[in-house]
Amino acid sequence: MNKTAIKNFAIWARNKLIADIQYRAGLMGITAEGIKNALPQSTPNMEFYDIGTAEPYSITGEAIRQRQKLVETIRRKEADSDYPTAYKYILEEVAYTWFNRLIAIRFMEVNDYLPSHIRVLSSESGKVEPDLVTTPFDAELDFTHDEQETILRLKTDNALDELFRLLFIKQCNALNEILPALFEKTSDYTELLLNLSVVDQDGVVYHLIHDIDEDDFNIEKGGQVEIIGWLYQYYNTEPKNAAFAKNGKITKDEIPAVTQLFTPDWIVRYMVQNSLGRLFIDKRKNEGVFADGRGLDEMTWDEAEEKRIAAEKHLAEQMEWKYYLPEAAQTKEVREQLDKIHQQSEYKDVRDIKVIDPCMGSGHILVYAFDVLMQLYEDAGYSQRDAAQSILQNNFYGLDIDDRAAQLAYFAVMMKARQYDRRIFSRGIRPHIYAIQESNTINRAHLKYLGAGMDDLEVNTARVQLEGLLDTLRDAKEYGSILKVENYNWELLRRFVAVADAGEQISMDSAGLEVTVAQLLTLIDIAETMERKYDVVVTNPPYRAVSDCSDKLNSFVKKHYPNSKNDLSTVFMEQTLFLCKKHGIMSMINIPVWMSKSSFENLRYELLSAHTFVNMLHCGRGIFGSDFGTTTFVIWNDYIHSYCAVFHQLFDEMGAVDSVEQKEKWFFERKGCFHAQPKMFLNIASYPIAYSTSAKLLEILDKEKPLSDFAYPRKGLTTGDNDRFIRLWFEVSKYKFSVYAMPFKWAPMTKGGDFRRWYGNNDYVVNWENDGFSLRNFKDESGRLRSVLRNTQFYFREAISWNDTTATGKIAFRYQPEGYISNASGPCVFADRNLTYLFGLLNSIVSQKLLEILAPNMKFEVGQMALVPVIMESTDNIDNLVKDTVSIAKSDWDAFETSWDFQQHPLVRLKDNMRFTVTDGDCKSKSYFLQGAYRAWENECENRFDQLKANEEDLNRIFIDIYGLQDELTPEVEDKDVTVRKADLQRDIKSLLSYAVGCMFGRYSLDSEGLVYAGGEWDSAYKHDPIVLDPEKNDGSTAVLAGDFVVDKDGQYHLCTFVPDKDGILPITDEEYLGDDIVTRLCSWLSVVYGKETLEDNLDFIAKALDGRGSSSREIIRNYFLKDFFKDHCQAYSVTGSGKRPIYWLFDSGKQNGFKALIYLHRYTPDTIGNLRVDYLHKMQRVYESEINRMQDMIDHSTNAREVATATKRKEKLQKQLKECREYDEMIGHLALSRIELDLDDGVKVNYEKIQTASDGKKYPVLAKI
Repeated sequence: MNKTAIKNFAIWARNKLIADIQYRAGLMGITAEGIKNALPQSTPNMEFYDIGTAEPYSITGEAIRQRQKLVETIRRKEADSDYPTAYKYILEEVAYTWFNRLIAIRFMEVNDYLPSHIRVLSSESGKVEPDLVTTPFDAELDFTHDEQETILRLKTDNALDELFRLLFIKQCNALNEILPALFEKTSDYTELLLNLSVVDQDGVVYHLIHDIDEDDFNIEKGGQVEIIGWLYQYYNTEPKNAAFAKNGKITKDEIPAVTQLFTPDWIVRYMVQNSLGRLFIDKRKNEGVFADGRGLDEMTWDEAEEKRIAAEKHLAEQMEWKYYLPEAAQTKEVREQLDKIHQQSEYKDVRDIKVIDPCMGSGHILVYAFDVLMQLYEDAGYSQRDAAQSILQNNFYGLDIDDRAAQLAYFAVMMKARQYDRRIFSRGIRPHIYAIQESNTINRAHLKYLGAGMDDLEVNTARVQLEGLLDTLRDAKEYGSILKVENYNWELLRRFVAVADAGEQISMDSAGLEVTVAQLLTLIDIAETMERKYDVVVTNPPYRAVSDCSDKLNSFVKKHYPNSKNDLSTVFMEQTLFLCKKHGIMSMINIPVWMSKSSFENLRYELLSAHTFVNMLHCGRGIFGSDFGTTTFVIWNDYIHSYCAVFHQLFDEMGAVDSVEQKEKWFFERKGCFHAQPKMFLNIASYPIAYSTSAKLLEILDKEKPLSDFAYPRKGLTTGDNDRFIRLWFEVSKYKFSVYAMPFKWAPMTKGGDFRRWYGNNDYVVNWENDGFSLRNFKDESGRLRSVLRNTQFYFREAISWNDTTATGKIAFRYQPEGYISNASGPCVFADRNLTYLFGLLNSIVSQKLLEILAPNMKFEVGQMALVPVIMESTDNIDNLVKDTVSIAKSDWDAFETSWDFQQHPLVRLKDNMRFTVTDGDCKSKSYFLQGAYRAWENECENRFDQLKANEEDLNRIFIDIYGLQDELTPEVEDKDVTVRKADLQRDIKSLLSYAVGCMFGRYSLDSEGLVYAGGEWDSAYKHDPIVLDPEKNDGSTAVLAGDFVVDKDGQYHLCTFVPDKDGILPITDEEYLGDDIVTRLCSWLSVVYGKETLEDNLDFIAKALDGRGSSSREIIRNYFLKDFFKDHCQAYSVTGSGKRPIYWLFDSGKQNGFKALIYLHRYTPDTIGNLRVDYLHKMQRVYESEINRMQDMIDHSTNAREVATATKRKEKLQKQLKECREYDEMIGHLALSRIELDLDDGVKVNYEKIQTASDGKKYPVLAKI
């Protein structure tokens, strides 16, 4: 099956259908802007609408009534929302209605299920014209005389599309007789809006036939459920993305799209075989135990259990249930409990088995359950024909919140029944497959007309119950299958509704009674299905945080499902068990957060103490792609003490993403198989589903004191608006940052980050001005506090931080010295003593193993961290190792300029490693080879890496011994888990160039370590002559010196060996046009740092490392600055989750590279753009004009054809660059005149937009995109 083709078609078809339907509606005055009245010349039999053409559009007869119905429907929906929402919703509803019918008819024609056996959308011979259009009168459709005349006329006129539309609607109406839930009568506005073509090769029909392989619809090739399910999922792709992307709550109309995921086929088979199939095997398995004639007293218990397991396997093999998992071996006491339960609960007749999928989607689970039920019926002696009818009538139930899903599930189930009974369509059987409906539109005034002929007691009872039911189903689409429906007298309610009598005269009060009766009967059927108890409940629930949903749904869930309230998927864990009979079986696939997350502790206790896990596949990530992990399981709705369950861990590492096929392969290999008694999980704090835990680890978890007895794991603040209160540290002014200045506005903040141990990820700052006044008083429009300042007593204390979420399931802890505030996503451990010891423990393999049990997912919460068992022993050796390891990790973090403790680039610091002295007369000068500095850096990184790895292994060894886990853990650390960097030639050379640019801008200086200038007054960092030295800071001497000076952090002056650019503008040109372009300045910088004598060698070394294009080293470097420097700078100055925050901004005229120049955000002034325009942009225009003239002169006077050709080509390029510059100058001019002010506190994101927005509010895109 080509899923890419299916996805592309479904997404495209949705948009095409909507566009075509909107066009048809627009012809009749119904647009996104509103609903127009008919033009004055309209009559009762013909209406005209202005469509902007010479002749208005007209509709007649039935179309007028259909338009009125469409308008009424939109207005009714508008009453619950607004007009744009109602318009969009109703027209999209029409689109998916026709989409469902199209794919249904396509499925039926491919499988020859249409009653006429004539193809509707395609032709058996492969021609474009469908067979129905070719031979319409052979299709056994009931045409009127007028319709026959119209068909003949259209065929004569070769009006194929109009003829096809007539026949297609006729076919849909005919299918209403056999499939009424999908093919409702279309004499309404859906027919009016249909706009299909079979001729147009850009039409939906043509693409459906040609884009998707016909075999994908063929039931003999496995196409049935697969194609319907995938089309349904992919059709919802764009609505799902739009709902996720928007701000605000998910509405009830959006819930189906955002919660729908198609379940892989093998997972469906696992769930159904181990739930519904288990009923059958439990009924028969003991036959195999005693097959040889011996009784239990004649065999050992182990032998009896082996026979029972073999019997289960044999039965499963007979039924071809290859995903069935036999029960683990049980004790005799457990087996006695099980036998007693099976005797009480086993079905007597297969017709008695009740199966439901309460979140059925497109029906995948139900369709496979149909196959399994068919096997049970055949085993009981039924014919396939009788079994198919009975399954629909007696066994099968399905619910969904989405009307379109219910239509497809109904269709899929009926097609499955058709496989077994060729005449199923003519039997008038309506399966118990329902879309949940609301009672909001029921006219309750009609209730007084119901119950005619019944006695008063029955009428009063029925009316009270019906009123209660209507109250329950109000806004039912908000809640879906999690609604709790009372056990009413359903037969009484049906009789009460069915005998309606409004008398002979229809009044205003009784009008529409027939519609109300039909609606009530449907609601009763749905409600009874929601209230009924089932032998088997199997589902793939919706996945969505309840907090993202409506306030109504939030309140309902908190009230009725307090143990599982965080996510809809976990709410359904409770509800599916509620739907089970006593001793019934529930199976589902779900996200694994409930297995360990502290907020689900009560849910776990309920599951473990009142129910019994039979088996589980812990799949990890990959079943639904890389979005989240999954676990699928089977639970008995009964508690069986000491039951031993079967668990499979289908992943190698937490967070690893494997394909669905790989998971299936591992299942058959019985990968990661564990047998465990779930009752043992109740002995662990917080009750995690710790199925892989050894006896020794269980003992540690049970007996040792938790971390919370020694320290304070605490969650940090939530700002309520990170864009307002949080920055990356390098965005703001140095003089407002607490690391550099007091008083301060910005304080360091922990906030997760990449996987890194011991030290680092110090990227964020938070606005804590005036003791966090703004944060403490940040409220919404209603006055409710939006920010949450947790655990403020721990702010600015020394701590250990960690990422609360990881991509791999591995956790990393980092040291935070005093001065930090913790964020909610960067929680911390605080301690009054022994913090270093605890730090070593938490970063050890022992802690990692324990946390795999306490938090077996990618989320590490404070509550889980508090449970880590601690064994406290002597700490000296551990403390020394930890402190040394932190020092090593810090030296790595501080080696590059994105650390606020960065001092000097290592390739400058280490330049002495390849030095030579040049003597010129009495003058001696030193020169350095960059290659030598890199080799020294390479060695330093290697040594640091090896030492850190050795320290970690020593710590692992110590803690393994302390915890007695020598038989379970080894101390070795893989290279990939050592979180300091090794040298990388290209990366490190690029970082050297970035440092050089920083020196050019004055951010750094060769004469003063660390960050020199990052906001504030320029004179606070750099001064021009004359300078009067302060005797107090200069050995008591006073002197007047001339030159350029840098001021270090102690206030001392140093003569600049490399002077930063005066105006803070660095032009980048594609050739050496200017004397102060960035490459020229780089050569000067390299000469100062490494000496003039080695300049060419060092340029060659840099160029080779860059591995770029160019005929010389300078050209390669120039091309790097021209094309890649800014991109690399954006990447370097970005943090996962916050995006790119460059501090050097690239003015870029466009793809011709006519003008490029870098500025430094912190040196920007309102005059910067004007200076850039006059001093550089205009200068470049003059350069291009001069060069164009020179090329023209060469063209005019050269006799060398090659020279002329080269000059001509270059002239054309220069002309394009000049044109680009002139156009760019117009944009720059508007911004220069606006003299835009920037505030560093606003951050890069805001300022990057502000600098490109003129005073009139118009935006001019003058900067390179980030």
